[in-house]
Amino acid sequence: MSTSAKTSPTWAILSLITNGILLLAVILLIWRQQGVTAFLANILPNHVNASASSQPIPELGNRHKLNYQQWVDILKQEAKVAAEKRPTHLTILAGDSLSLWFPPELLPENRHWLNQGISGENSTGLLKRLELFDHTQPETIFVMIGVNDLIQGNDDEIILNNHRQIMRYLRQVHPQTQIVIQSILPHAGKEATWEGREKLLNIPNSRILKLNQQLKIMATKAGVKYLNLYPLFVNNQGNLRPEFSTDGLHLNSQGYLVWSSALKLYSQIELENRP
Repeated sequence: MSTSAKTSPTWAILSLITNGILLLAVILLIWRQQGVTAFLANILPNHVNASASSQPIPELGNRHKLNYQQWVDILKQEAKVAAEKRPTHLTILAGDSLSLWFPPELLPENRHWLNQGISGENSTGLLKRLELFDHTQPETIFVMIGVNDLIQGNDDEIILNNHRQIMRYLRQVHPQTQIVIQSILPHAGKEATWEGREKLLNIPNSRILKLNQQLKIMATKAGVKYLNLYPLFVNNQGNLRPEFSTDGLHLNSQGYLVWSSALKLYSQIELENRP
């Protein structure tokens, strides 16, 4: 025990403390569920219904009709604009549909956000397109990827190896940027109504939990941050809390509010006080 404590980097220990504080703060938000609903009703009157879990996924206009390459082309252009204009406090969301559907009005303020999410994306696809935002100068890059790998039947080793390469690539290309790997979120299991429900049932949340534990270890070794969102979204049965989801896989406004609160708290504790 004493040897481990001596060899553990100070920043790694502080990261554990940070995640613990974050967990307690956002759990308090969850417990105050009625307050959250009232707050959402004020800021999102057109998106909050009597049943939060039945909320539809936000509209993206004609974007939902695009194929993968068209999505990539659009994200490339948006990254190019960000590289040219160099907005202050640029922050990138890199991932799949969970990142893609993040309501802009719920993203933490005082930052310029570049959303690089694509629906259905897996870790292999994200790794291949990291170069799209090579020329940007972000303060922070938040990465969440992996659930589609599981749905598509990819082995854990593929997911972990791709994460390892993603961390290495981002550290090399963006040496001054804070890289934050976010945990893979749970799904609702038998309570899910998503069209691919049967695929979810073949993915125990215990497997996702173990993957997250390995990602945490990997991030520590790679010298990047790890943000553990998993405990904020899981219920006593170990599944995604239904009040935070539209279909047992995707998030509704309340789910995004929890994620947003985590990003805001994490940024205040971990990122804004950087030396």
